[in-house]
Amino acid sequence: MEEVGPSSPLPVTKMAVDNPEMLMGLCTEYCLRNLKSTLCYLLDTNILHLHPIFLPSEICDTLVNTYVELVNTDNNFAPYKNFFKLFSKPDNTRLSRVHLREDLVQDKDLEAIEDQDLVELHLINCEKLTAKSLQTITKFRHTLVSLNLFGCSNLFCEEENSEDCEDDDCLANSTHRFLIKDFTFEDFSRLRALNLGHLTEDVNVDLLLRPLTSLSSLDLSKVPLKNITFLTQWKERLTSLVLYNIDLSEDHIRVILQLCNLRHLDISRERLSIYKFKPTKKVLSMLVQNLTNLVSLDMSGHVMLENCGVNEMDEEPGQPSTDPSKSSIIPFRILKKPLQFLGLFDTSLCSLKNIPAYKVTGGKNEDQILNAIEVYTEYRPEIASRALNHLFDIARTEHCEQVLRALKLVIAALKYHRYEKNIQVTGSAALFYLTNADYRSKQNMKVRRQVIQVVLNGMESYQDVTVQRNCCLTLCNFGIPEELEFQYHRVNELLLSILNQSRQDESLQRIAVHLCNALVCQVDNDHKEAVGKMGFVTTMLKLIKKKLTDKVCDQVMEFSWSALWNITDETPDNCEMFLSYSGMKLFLDCLNEFQEKQELHRNMLGLLGNVAEVRKLRPHLMTSQFISVFSDLLASKADGIEVSYNACGVLSHIMYDGPSAWMIPEPPREDVMERMWQAIQSWDVASRRNINYRSFEPILRLLPQTVSPVSQHWATWALYNLISVYPDKYCPLLIKEGGIALLEKVLQMESSRLETKEMARKVIEHCSSFPEDSEMQTH
Repeated sequence: MEEVGPSSPLPVTKMAVDNPEMLMGLCTEYCLRNLKSTLCYLLDTNILHLHPIFLPSEICDTLVNTYVELVNTDNNFAPYKNFFKLFSKPDNTRLSRVHLREDLVQDKDLEAIEDQDLVELHLINCEKLTAKSLQTITKFRHTLVSLNLFGCSNLFCEEENSEDCEDDDCLANSTHRFLIKDFTFEDFSRLRALNLGHLTEDVNVDLLLRPLTSLSSLDLSKVPLKNITFLTQWKERLTSLVLYNIDLSEDHIRVILQLCNLRHLDISRERLSIYKFKPTKKVLSMLVQNLTNLVSLDMSGHVMLENCGVNEMDEEPGQPSTDPSKSSIIPFRILKKPLQFLGLFDTSLCSLKNIPAYKVTGGKNEDQILNAIEVYTEYRPEIASRALNHLFDIARTEHCEQVLRALKLVIAALKYHRYEKNIQVTGSAALFYLTNADYRSKQNMKVRRQVIQVVLNGMESYQDVTVQRNCCLTLCNFGIPEELEFQYHRVNELLLSILNQSRQDESLQRIAVHLCNALVCQVDNDHKEAVGKMGFVTTMLKLIKKKLTDKVCDQVMEFSWSALWNITDETPDNCEMFLSYSGMKLFLDCLNEFQEKQELHRNMLGLLGNVAEVRKLRPHLMTSQFISVFSDLLASKADGIEVSYNACGVLSHIMYDGPSAWMIPEPPREDVMERMWQAIQSWDVASRRNINYRSFEPILRLLPQTVSPVSQHWATWALYNLISVYPDKYCPLLIKEGGIALLEKVLQMESSRLETKEMARKVIEHCSSFPEDSEMQTH
């Protein structure tokens, strides 16, 4: 017997249809999770070796890039030692486009693939890479077309003791860093796209880039540049230029105006940074007039010195338009056609009516906000976090129209920035509102599972109370336990970890206990036993003991007893664990301290009913103190009949062991039995119940016996009550478990009382309308 779920079930809502996964993606992930049994084999050295097969670049690229993604976003995926060495020989593996990021990548990993003819190499925020990797990158100079070194802050630094330390320890143990000043991109003749965002300060960018003759795309985000005249060497070739968070000047603008073939220009800045330069109406006009090929412009974060937009009162009536001639941004009226993209986040211009661009970032409406999250998440978490905050406000106070897109963008941001506090706080808060019942019909199972996984990642990676509270609240929006079952062990482990912390936030503790309780309600015994072995029982007992010491009976106290009630249902090991860790003492102390707490009494007696069902544990209950307490509770009116019913259930199982098991002089067995009869006769058989039976086996075993007629009577009353009030649920269960045949035996037994037989007859009649093969109902 277990308690009915701690929260009302979510309404049954039809979810959006799942699109099937791509076969390539499924096969790739399966192989990576099972390398030893698919693509590789192990030698005595315990090092993976690739089977003698040839893998083309399409497969190798996918394997490497998916591996990096799994390591960085799936906390359950463990990296393989020397993984990149599997791709060291071009004879049987071909790499072409490799995207690596974060601390996963070390110098030795890049060296492992140095013989490959890479066309595209992205190394994003790889802070463990040092000057050794610069030399490796030169091995790709004849084939590289695209190179991204964003955030590789140590790449142009050589450590004093680099020859004598392991890769993992170099940066931590180095005594001095030397800036590499003589490296250039000499002979990178095919290189067209280069990202040097966050380049180490004092690197001579002009000298570094001068050998590049084919450059058409350049990103110099956050690179301090007082002079960018060197860009004019590519004025006929450069089509994309990113100068994010660079302190611009009129000299910078003069150079930019010479880059006549630019199609994408990003001069945006982070709003909170302090820069002198502020674009004027004149500057915007010159950009539009001179850069006639421009289709994409980002000037987010800037404060305009002059009023570049029309007054709201002067706006033309009608629907918003992207027509440049109607532009509310005056300098853009000379555009021949709308821009494909215009970045206006953290500017006043985004709130204007007519913006001549098809895709706009800003904070005015949902579409602008989602565009901002999409555009800025990867490289600009400081901006993405503010866009996420705008999305949170929409989800909380308005209605999100593009909920599926919003969820996917939030998931991506949380995956990509596991250790960015602002991203984790705002993203997890947005998820809470985006996953509530209002949006459920627009979400498919795949997306909801992705939400669960990213929430659990956040709980594991970021030990911040706000993040963990947001994550726990988000989990409450899911069907528990069914929607969390695919991560059942992991989510329980995380919740128990939260509850075992020495210092706990009260609201987080309350939510975590509620989730723990829900997770062990209406699950199979294997799940309950596994969670019990993880320390579930002892954790709940610790919480109860702490609350008892503080003389506080709150939701945490009640949920903890409820969780113990649920986890001990038909699980003898958990029941025994409860007794072994002084559970009975806590029961008596709580009963004495909180005498008026009916809900608490019901939960405690429900738990002890589960303990009493285990024959080998019943002797632990056979003390004068315990029996007297159970006997006194027979007269309780707390919570309807529940406390009295559960107390009688405990005693019924004890009585079933016979007079010989009654090892105490007081109270006498006969007196207790008489009080049990009186209690049962006082109950209303039409009482609605707050319990859930997954099986009647513990009750049915009390029917065909003569040693304790009162136990038989209690069991028969229990069945009569349940099939009368909930016939559709419990009649099929009783029939399935052979209860009708046992009740017929009760009718034939001379020791059975007349009132017991009468109830047994009514149960049989009630179930007669249900066929024996009735389909079991779970709700």
